[in-house]
Amino acid sequence: METRAKIPATVIVIFGAAGDLTWRKLMPALYNLYLGKRMPDRFMMLGVAHTDISLDDFQRHLREGIDQFSRSGKAKPDDWDDFKKHLSYQKGDFNDDATYTGLKQQIDKIEKDWGEPVNRVYYMAVPPAFFESIAVRVGKNGLCKNKQLARIVVEKPFGHDIESARHLNNLLHELFDESQIYRIDHYLGKETVQNILAFRFANAMFEPIWNRNYIDHVQITVAEQIGIENRGNYYETAGALRDMIQNHLLQLLCLVAMEPTASFKADEIRNKKVDVLNALRKITPEQVHEYAVRGQYGEGWVEGKHVKGYRQEQDVSKTSNVDTFAAVKFFIDNWRWQDVPFYLRSGKRMAETISVITIQFKQVPHRSFPVESTENWQPNKLVLNIQPHMGIQLRFQAKIPGVKMLLNPVDMVFDYVDSYPAGSPEAYETLLLDIFEGDTTLFMRSDQVEAAWNVLMPILDTWQANTSPNFPNYAAGTYGPEDAEALIAKDGHNWMVIPLETENNGRKK
Repeated sequence: METRAKIPATVIVIFGAAGDLTWRKLMPALYNLYLGKRMPDRFMMLGVAHTDISLDDFQRHLREGIDQFSRSGKAKPDDWDDFKKHLSYQKGDFNDDATYTGLKQQIDKIEKDWGEPVNRVYYMAVPPAFFESIAVRVGKNGLCKNKQLARIVVEKPFGHDIESARHLNNLLHELFDESQIYRIDHYLGKETVQNILAFRFANAMFEPIWNRNYIDHVQITVAEQIGIENRGNYYETAGALRDMIQNHLLQLLCLVAMEPTASFKADEIRNKKVDVLNALRKITPEQVHEYAVRGQYGEGWVEGKHVKGYRQEQDVSKTSNVDTFAAVKFFIDNWRWQDVPFYLRSGKRMAETISVITIQFKQVPHRSFPVESTENWQPNKLVLNIQPHMGIQLRFQAKIPGVKMLLNPVDMVFDYVDSYPAGSPEAYETLLLDIFEGDTTLFMRSDQVEAAWNVLMPILDTWQANTSPNFPNYAAGTYGPEDAEALIAKDGHNWMVIPLETENNGRKK
């Protein structure tokens, strides 16, 4: 459906326009929206960064990122020549008021030239240390006087702990209404993540069994083969629990566990997510060792290549106690989920890159088949594959062809590539378009952010106060430390990674 005419004229100010996020993600996303005629009729991107660079060099740099990372492939000359007319650049210090007065003059001139008021999107594609400085100066220099038109976008991490998150929320609320604040988590823009809502609430067959009566447990795995790359300075202040579980994985948990909504309005959905976070059973400091496991990768082998351990990475302390792996067991204390364990894990330098949600159902109450027919018996599983392969699998028992009654698990598969060969937008395309249109559905609200931090603070505080004596405790190229296996094994379960098996991903059905 064409929505271009519905979006008002928009000026996008990107602080950190010369950085990696802008180069790899934001500009390819804006360019793809432009190619798809999803951008406003009138738009301008004003890039701001410390880099001393000419406009031509800035535009050339952005094109290199588009050519390398855009899902549409390399930019065609005619398309690029038109698109680059919408790109401007201003060198500026984020801590200097002169940067913001210069921006205000540019935006006021654009508004005058266009003869209409414009949406003003302030995107902070910068390290968290600059969030407060930029937000304060945007407000102090009159860039957000019209609260109906001004919006601010904050990348993760939103805070370092509950106190810093609350402080940042309070600061932003002094300048912006909550409806104008877009706390962006790119995971929520992924097609397969959004499809969880459609799968659950658009199909009558699943809701009756989506509860403690039929579901045994839920697993959420977000594993990455890569290490920290060149982000040692950032990762030393973060770790896996902060970097991944506090936002990405808890968001996935909320989508799996939330109650049905009365409508698809943004606050309806966000209210239900907050309800889940508020219902998570509190973990006391004394219980942390029972519910949470941390790890740090050492040297190892990944796809036949020897890789160094975390403590040998650039800008990392030789005695670092930072977790590069975290696993946590949660319980949701409500009628739907009481006593159903939710196991979450995420780590760097693991055996493969995969994001998957596995819902394991309870065993049938009675097996009426002969013992020899059930040798390969498995509980029913529903697997939601998020990346790298996108799709849904339902595993159930079926009879093997032949004269005897022999059972074997088989998979019913929905694969995005098979069903939608035209492809799907990247996560940032979806989220940027929502920002332009003023749709906050896929963005975190302040109470949701603080509720997530509250859940994890006992774990973070305990780990901070007690250094791990056995780091590194898993080799690169594995699935994490042995303690993570013990965390789930003591409940009679094991971690599962069931890859989407289709012809398109090179596996045999």
